[in-house]
Amino acid sequence: MPNFLRRTSKMHLKLGKRKKKKQVWRRPTGRHNKMRDKRRGYPAVVSIGYRKEKNSRGKIKEKNPIIIRNLKDLEKIRKDEIAIIGKVGKKKKIEIIKSAKEKKIEIMNLNIEKFLRENEKKEEKNKKMTVEEAKKIIEKSKEKNSENSEDRKWI
Repeated sequence: MPNFLRRTSKMHLKLGKRKKKKQVWRRPTGRHNKMRDKRRGYPAVVSIGYRKEKNSRGKIKEKNPIIIRNLKDLEKIRKDEIAIIGKVGKKKKIEIIKSAKEKKIEIMNLNIEKFLRENEKKEEKNKKMTVEEAKKIIEKSKEKNSENSEDRKWI
């Protein structure tokens, strides 16, 4: 999650370079302000969608969450600790989620059942054809082509 500070807060002492109290968010309003235009390469602007889920807001402040990037990190976790999945690829994420479900570990930034359900649907959709199905499709297309070629001979 980005810290929403002013764009020039790192440069100027008065904007809180080493003063945490003065590091407050101010909406960028200038005419030529690149942050206001939400240009790439500039700090993020506060907007809808950055807020966390209601159930995870207070819990993270109470306990330090442990970021999980592989199965070894998941093994270190105890039941009372909070788990958050880090930036991981889809294949590894599925492995982590399945092992977490077996161990009954709650993952904060993910609904386990919903994720697995959606993933199964996508797998069924993208399921590869068997060799027999492919041969049947090829035979049908050959039959259609032969019918079309016979019709063309008489023209």
